Amino acid sequence: MDEKGSVHFSREGKFAPPVRLLHVPLSENPSDGPALLLVLDGDVHPGGTDSQPHVQQLLSNLPLGLALVDRDGRFLFANDAFARVAGIEPDRLPPYPGDLVIAEDKSAVADTIRRYTRGQSMSGDIAVRLKGDPDEAVALSIAGVRGLGDAAVLLGLKDNSEETKLKRQVAQATKMQAIGQLAGGVAHDFNNILTAILGYCDLMLLRHPPGDSDYDDIQQIKNNSNRAASLTRQLLAFSRQQTLRPQVLQLPDVVAEVSHLLKRLLGEGIKLEVEHGRGIGPVRADPGQLEQVIINLGVNARDAMQAAGKGGSVLRIETRAVLPAEVRAMRSEILPIGEYALLSVQDSGVGIPRENLAKIFEPFFTTKEVGKGTGLGLSTVYGIVKQSGGFIFADSEVGTGTRFDVYLPTTAAVAPAPAPAANRDDGAGEELWGSASLLLVEDEDMVRAVAERALVRHGYSVETARDGEEALELFAAGKRYDLVVSDVVMPNMDGPSMARQLRAEYGVMKILFMSGYAEEQLRQSINLDNVHFLPKPFSVQQIAAAVRDALIK
Repeated sequence: MDEKGSVHFSREGKFAPPVRLLHVPLSENPSDGPALLLVLDGDVHPGGTDSQPHVQQLLSNLPLGLALVDRDGRFLFANDAFARVAGIEPDRLPPYPGDLVIAEDKSAVADTIRRYTRGQSMSGDIAVRLKGDPDEAVALSIAGVRGLGDAAVLLGLKDNSEETKLKRQVAQATKMQAIGQLAGGVAHDFNNILTAILGYCDLMLLRHPPGDSDYDDIQQIKNNSNRAASLTRQLLAFSRQQTLRPQVLQLPDVVAEVSHLLKRLLGEGIKLEVEHGRGIGPVRADPGQLEQVIINLGVNARDAMQAAGKGGSVLRIETRAVLPAEVRAMRSEILPIGEYALLSVQDSGVGIPRENLAKIFEPFFTTKEVGKGTGLGLSTVYGIVKQSGGFIFADSEVGTGTRFDVYLPTTAAVAPAPAPAANRDDGAGEELWGSASLLLVEDEDMVRAVAERALVRHGYSVETARDGEEALELFAAGKRYDLVVSDVVMPNMDGPSMARQLRAEYGVMKILFMSGYAEEQLRQSINLDNVHFLPKPFSVQQIAAAVRDALIK
């Protein structure tokens, strides 16, 4: 009993609803004689009136979805917030809570409510799927109550759609990151294999000039190896591990540059419409990779419109400025507030089903027929945009079309970066010859063998080592070289660790790194000045040109 004279069950705490005690004397002496003590629990308010209307008035004003259920499991009351989350009209409340959920969840709801109507006050949550949205599970909170008249159970329905959306976005981002790491590793190993194939093809072509019976076969092997190399570049693009050469540029200029090629790719049956907004700030991106984004989105749109089979198909490309106020109004959890240049590509194709929309940026995911798509087009776009610091969103409606929005952050206008160096294959053959002494450090036997043969054939004196430790042993034995050509990732001791130790012990050393990973990804691990980089796969001419450049600079 508390200070107000109210009686509570101690097991339910001081905030438990009070109970009524009735003392019924059984003898003429009411104070000392035997008596019957009756406990009235839950049906009568201490003040003598039913409290349920007051509770309903209170619940109706709360923003939480709440409802009251009697001991038979029937609805007594539900506020507007509960009806809104449940997807029903407030004045069309069904008889039972189980009528709100799908058939598979009805028995679970009924059994749980029945259990909470008995015994002491307690609460819990169960996950249910509403009829209005059977694909999303929501949390139904259930609490046993007393002292509220006919009400025995309080239900709470929480709208956790935003929470579920955020969880799905985090899970998707984590999965994409894991797939990207896997793709980057696969591309690295595959680049080693392609380096050996392309190198041996080049060596064989030196012995089998045009007109030789084997020339065409060797050339076919080389051509297909180059196609495979382009696939690895797409994998590296998806995993954001390719080497970019960013420049400050205007987005409309890039679109204009690629429009002529895009028209040829679309064909005569598809009309291309381009519209540019005003006041678009410059962006910092690799122009070649940005063109690849537009081409991939355009080709993907072309295939979707051809599949739709509708006449008058239109591909619309729009560029415009997006100011911070507009980003703020979007209330996006992903897009930071700032100024962007928007590239929007919209088609009138078949559209993308909702269940596939979250998968379209995954590598090798395609809805096209076998042999008609690699599944790397959109994943390449995703990787390039992300590596450029941008964001990409897809919106689609089946039967209407799809729109891709690419947001690239604008930058302060500065002078364009210097043009990329000329292609390594442009050098004349006689310019690639040399007589310097080289140390070739490579753990892959096939790559080491083909690189050694290529460099020896160009006049260099080459000694090889399988890892960094073996290279250090050669220096410790008194050997010296004009240039060290080394892989980056190797067992025992990697290339950068070896290079740092060499420079610490033997002074300035010219170093050329080669790797199947991208230069941008390795810069942090290399962290050395005055080093050169050769990406794999490379040809005989490319490694000879890279060695020549490293020696003269």
